Amino acid sequence: MSDTRRRVKVYTLNEDRQWDDRGTGHVSSSYVERLKGMSLLVRAESDGSLLLESKINPNTAYQKQQDTLIVWSEAENYDLALSFQEKAGCDEIWEKICQVQGKDPSVEVTQDLIESEEEHIEEMPETSPLIDLPTCELNKLEEIADLVTSVLSSPIRREKLALALENEGYIKKLLQLFQVCENLENTEGLHHLYEIIRGILFLNKATLFEVMFSDECIMDVVGCLEYDPSLAQPKRHREFLTKTAKFKEVIPITDSELRQKIHQTYRVQYIQDIILPTPSVFEENFLSTLTSFIFFNKVEIVSMLQEDEKFLSEVFAQLTDEATDDDKRCELVNFFKEFCAFSQTLQPQNRDAFFKTLAKLGILPALEIVMGMDDLQVRSAATDIFSYLVEFSPSMVREFVMQEAQQSDDDILLINVVIEQMICDTDPELGGAVQLMGLLRTLIDPENMLATANKTEKSEFLNFFYNHCMHVLTAPLLANTSEDKCEKDNYQTAQLLALILELLTFCVEHHTYHIKNYIMNKDLLRRVLVLMNSKHTFLALCALRFMRRIIGLKDEFYNRYITKGNLFEPVINALLDNGTRYNLLNSAVIELFEFIRVEDIKSLIAHIVENFYNALESIEYVQTFKGLKTKYEQEKDRQSQKLNRWVSVSGSLVGLVDYPDDEDDDEEEETSPRKRPRLGS
Repeated sequence: MSDTRRRVKVYTLNEDRQWDDRGTGHVSSSYVERLKGMSLLVRAESDGSLLLESKINPNTAYQKQQDTLIVWSEAENYDLALSFQEKAGCDEIWEKICQVQGKDPSVEVTQDLIESEEEHIEEMPETSPLIDLPTCELNKLEEIADLVTSVLSSPIRREKLALALENEGYIKKLLQLFQVCENLENTEGLHHLYEIIRGILFLNKATLFEVMFSDECIMDVVGCLEYDPSLAQPKRHREFLTKTAKFKEVIPITDSELRQKIHQTYRVQYIQDIILPTPSVFEENFLSTLTSFIFFNKVEIVSMLQEDEKFLSEVFAQLTDEATDDDKRCELVNFFKEFCAFSQTLQPQNRDAFFKTLAKLGILPALEIVMGMDDLQVRSAATDIFSYLVEFSPSMVREFVMQEAQQSDDDILLINVVIEQMICDTDPELGGAVQLMGLLRTLIDPENMLATANKTEKSEFLNFFYNHCMHVLTAPLLANTSEDKCEKDNYQTAQLLALILELLTFCVEHHTYHIKNYIMNKDLLRRVLVLMNSKHTFLALCALRFMRRIIGLKDEFYNRYITKGNLFEPVINALLDNGTRYNLLNSAVIELFEFIRVEDIKSLIAHIVENFYNALESIEYVQTFKGLKTKYEQEKDRQSQKLNRWVSVSGSLVGLVDYPDDEDDDEEEETSPRKRPRLGS
C-alpha cells in the first residue's frame, strides 16, 4: 500500500512554460547532511537513481493543487512539481513540508517568511483574515478592482489575497454582481469586473481556479472577460462557446466526470489562448498554474479514455467500416487527432502504452483508408495522426508496411499512399507535401533503424523501399524530363520536383549501394540534370545539389558513370548561359568544380580539361579552371616521369641479361614470340 501511496511523477517547467516529465519514482523526506536540512528525495522506480534531491527551504512557497500535486519554485526560472498517484501520499509529504515551515497542513500554500517561524505564527494565526476585503457590493467594485490590481506586484500580498478570496466564498458573490451589472447594462461596473476577474486569474492559485472553472461559474467568468475596457465593443466569447463550438461525441461518452473534464479543459484552454491577452514580460509567470491546470486535465482525459477499451474499440470499428458516411468518418479522424495531441502530455511509459494500444486496435490500416479519401480536412487530420505515429516509432510503421507488402499491390501500400498524397498536394505552397516529405525522410533514415542479432531493419526495409516505393517517388521526375527538356515548368511542379530531389539527395548521402544501383539503372542523374534548364533557379540548384552530393562521395563507380555519360555538359552549359551574372547558381557551379580541384579527383579533372577547357578558359574571375588545368598537367608530368623511370629501369635490367648472339636466327627473332628483342646492343 505504502509503495503506491508514495509513487510520484517529477515534472519541471521548461522555457516554453510547458511541463516536462522527469521520471517516475517514490518520494521520501529525510535529513540530508550535505544540504543541512530536511529534504524531499525521489528515487526512480526503474533503477533507484536519484531523480530529485530538494531541501525544504523555510522561505519557499509550496502550493498544494488538486489534492495530488505539490508545486514550488526552486530558483527564479526553475519550477518543480510532484504529481502523486494517491491523495494520501500527497497529504503525508505536505504535512512534512508544513512541519518544516511551521505551518498548519490545512493551508493550500506556504508563504515567504519574513520573521522567525514562531513570530510568524503568533502574528498571523490561521483564523485571522490576511487581507480585509471590501464588502461585495456594486458601489465597492472600483475599490475591489484597485485592491486586486495593487497586490499583483507582491508575491506575499498575492498569496494573502488568494487565501482571503478562498475563505470567504467571495468569487461566487462577484459573479452574482456580474449578472446584476449585465442586467442593468452597468458598463462601468462590468469594466471593473473585467479587471477583478483578470487579476484573480493572475493570482495563479489552483484552488481559486477550481471554483472559477466549475460548471456553475465558468461561463460567468468568461462573461466578465468579455468587457475589456480597452475595446469599443464587448467580445462575444460566451456566444461562441455555447452556439458555435459544438461538443461532438463521435461515440457517446457515458462517464459524466469525463464529459465534464473535457468541457472544462476546452473552455479553460479557450480562456488562456483566446481571451487573455498575451502576458507581458512581467506577467508571464502569473499564469504558470493555469498552464499546469490544463496540462494535468489533459493527462486525466487521455488516461480515462485509454482505459475504456470498449469506447476505443467502437471508434475503430466505425472508422474502418465501409458503411460509415463521410461526415462521421471526418469526426472520428478529428477525434483521433485531438486524442493523439493530448497524449503528448503523458509520461513516456504511458505514452508507449497509448500508441501500442492504438497499433493493436489497427490505427495504421485505418489511416491507409482515410489518407486516400477525397476530403481535404480528413486527409490533413490523418496526416497529423500519421506524424505522431512516425515520431513515436518509425520502426513500428516500417514493420507494418513490410508485412503489408506481402499481401497487397504496390499501389495501396501505406508509404505509397503517403507519396501519392505528397505528389497530389493541391496547396500552391505545398504545405502538406513538405510535411509528408519530412515523414518519409524519417522513415528512410538509417540512423533510426534497429539492428539486432537475427535481422537488420536497414537492409530489409531499404530492399522493400527500393523494390516497391522508389518508382512511385521518382515517377513525376521521370515524367517531366523525358526528352532533355522540362515537360511542365510551372511553379507548383517545380516545387514538387525540388521536394523529390531533396529526398533523393538524402538517399545519396545515407543509402550507399541501394541508391547507386537505382541511379545507374535508371540513368537518373542524366534525367535530373535536364532540370538545369528550368526557368526556376531554385529547381536548377536542387539538381546541381544532387550531383554535388554524388561527386562528394568520391566514388569511382559514380565518376565513371558521369564521365562516360558526359554529364558535366549540362552543368557547364548552365554556367556559360548564366554569363557574367554573379548569383547563387554561378557560385554553386564554381564550388562544384573547386571541390573537384581541391580533392584532386583525377578521373574527373582529366575528363573536364580534355573535353571542356576551351569553353572554360575564358573564365578568369576565379582561378578554379586554371587550377584544374594545372592539376591535369602536373598529373600528366608525373605519369610521364613514371613511364620514363620505368623504361630506364627496364632498360638497365635488360642490359644486365646476357642474351646469346645468333645472327643466323635474325629472321626468326623478329617473328618468334618466345624470344625477347635486344634493347642494349
